[in-house]
Amino acid sequence: MIKKMSKSAQIRKYVAAHPNAKSREVADALGVKSAYVHSVMWAAKRKPVKVPKKDIRLPEVGDTVGGLVLTRLSNGRYRWMPPAPLPVPVPMQVEMFEPKPDAVNHPPHYKVGGIETIDFIEAKKLGYNLGNVVKYLTRADHKGNRKQDLEKAKWYLERELSTAI
Repeated sequence: MIKKMSKSAQIRKYVAAHPNAKSREVADALGVKSAYVHSVMWAAKRKPVKVPKKDIRLPEVGDTVGGLVLTRLSNGRYRWMPPAPLPVPVPMQVEMFEPKPDAVNHPPHYKVGGIETIDFIEAKKLGYNLGNVVKYLTRADHKGNRKQDLEKAKWYLERELSTAI
């Protein structure tokens, strides 16, 4: 069986045998158009562009393109997927505790209102009797026996009034 040669193969064979032949001569000899000869010869002379291997880099897991991340699936395949959402932060738990009351140095019934009663008495430079009046008035609703604390405040106030002449 004789294999028939293609027109472009015939052109390449003729040019190989006659390297100085012009496109018109090759076209007349083979019975084709000179434009076709020119196209075949141009394609034969054209060299393919080689890309150096060092410039080629395959994508790796974690690479991003267009907002997608290359991810390896459990079956071993790879897929471009949207990035995983960030974990929602858990609110920090703050433990609030009330310090144990110090009945000697800072009793809670003298700290009501944000200022300790003794600090107020010292800031105002009140004497012993008036200091006790303030002390019993401020603790009256917070220590237990309201009526008794008000009577003590009254007693110290009357004593101060009796010596204020």
